[in-house]
Amino acid sequence: MQKTPPGILPLIVIDRECGRPLNRQIYEGYRDAIVERRLRPGQRIPPTRSLAKELRVSRLPVLNAFEQLLAEGYFESRPGSGTFVASSVPDDLAPARPGAAARPRPPRSGPRLVGRNAATLREEIGPWFKGVGAFSVGSPPVDQFPMDLWSRLVARRSRSRDPELVHYSPVMGFGPLREAVAEYLRTSRGVHCEASQVMIVGGAQQALELSARVLLDAGSPVWVEDPGCYGVHNLLRLTGARTVPVPVDEEGLVVSEGIARSPRARAAFVTPSHQFPLGVTMSASRRLQLLDWAQSTGAWIIEDDYDSEYRYGQLPITSLQGLDRDARVIYVGTFSKIMFPALRVGYLVLPTDLVGTFVAVRRATDKFSPTLAQAALTDFIEEGHFARHVRRTRVVCGTRRAAMVEALRAELGPGVPILGDPAGMYLTMALSGRQRDREIALRAARQRLWVAPLSERYLSRAPRQGLLLGYGGTDAAEIAEGVGRLREVLSPARPKAIQPRAIPERLQASRTRASSSGASSSVH
Repeated sequence: MQKTPPGILPLIVIDRECGRPLNRQIYEGYRDAIVERRLRPGQRIPPTRSLAKELRVSRLPVLNAFEQLLAEGYFESRPGSGTFVASSVPDDLAPARPGAAARPRPPRSGPRLVGRNAATLREEIGPWFKGVGAFSVGSPPVDQFPMDLWSRLVARRSRSRDPELVHYSPVMGFGPLREAVAEYLRTSRGVHCEASQVMIVGGAQQALELSARVLLDAGSPVWVEDPGCYGVHNLLRLTGARTVPVPVDEEGLVVSEGIARSPRARAAFVTPSHQFPLGVTMSASRRLQLLDWAQSTGAWIIEDDYDSEYRYGQLPITSLQGLDRDARVIYVGTFSKIMFPALRVGYLVLPTDLVGTFVAVRRATDKFSPTLAQAALTDFIEEGHFARHVRRTRVVCGTRRAAMVEALRAELGPGVPILGDPAGMYLTMALSGRQRDREIALRAARQRLWVAPLSERYLSRAPRQGLLLGYGGTDAAEIAEGVGRLREVLSPARPKAIQPRAIPERLQASRTRASSSGASSSVH
């Protein structure tokens, strides 16, 4: 039975000029709302006195309408509680079977027209995008986030009654947060910026979308990494831009191949510090080559620096934007991968001469990001909590990655091919022979293992087969247990050259503990 607050009034239009009695209009308004399932069985009906006041009529026509609705079985009266939509509606309105939902209205005849660009989008329908738990690629270590502390910061800002937090906010974002972000990026990422160049947005995806809207026209050629990110591919299709797949090797984007395929491309979307999904770092020579191309052609580079905080056993890689001397790079970052995804706070660092255009486009879309979260995040950074959280989770993720690599080698053999650098919150395992990653990922999902197929990240027709395994949101015990189950999933297709080895005592112990406690996919 659906619960709704008392006094919810369906749309009833009283026409005093039509000549139909008021009680009939009220009766038909409620009857139609029930027939069309705008009112559901068990919903409370407002008292007749309140309804009469709301409709600006006398109480008598309301009483007469209610009497008719009660008599016909649309309403039921519960002594001491009030009037409700009947739990058992008349037979001609009942669903086809008990518990079945009301049948939706059929669409009008004729074609269902949608925008040409929207119709080309690829929906991420694989179950690996829906599951949360072992090996989910997009999950940061939210189990390490100090949620109690965050709650206190939000509550403190809420109690401040600061009018700036509840009124319209600047399009560029909350000023103190922009100052804090600029200082952080200058110090930790080598980004050349001032607060006036920082725009706060609703996550990295909105930052990428705004960049596409500002810089591209329908038909504009754009370099994209191949393999690359679904989100970038889809938003470029939505703008009508022409994607130019550029291969990625162990040094990152192959700039010479991009020039050969589309020398006058309008822009290039890249992940140079930790390429998604192969995990490689763009070499210094490729970075300089890319910047030279952008400067000589007037093209733009959109640098998505989505998880650069997490590198293990080596110093952080300086941003591409920090090497730019011609203001051709737009830098994109996010707090969702560091703190928690639902925060939805990201940022852009814009060339000064583009700030006005980005502001105009942003104003035409969602105007600004929620200010309360920005204010609490400012406190989180300025009070030192953010830096401590990054240091702590960097150690945690490094430990989890090591546990993942050790477990894979123990279960699948020492030669298991792991791609990319020790960085980020996921790793990519290459497959060989006739193994098909999508089939394996579907079998794994039935075991509640959320591995993602590498092949679906390609735009080219000869994709590489592999599996993306997230470890950021998966603890060490769950990793050991999950890799053991993954080996069973892989067994029918695993090449004979890869033989299982004995599991180290430490991993065996963690698997035993996980099994004895009934551990399964943790929900973050």
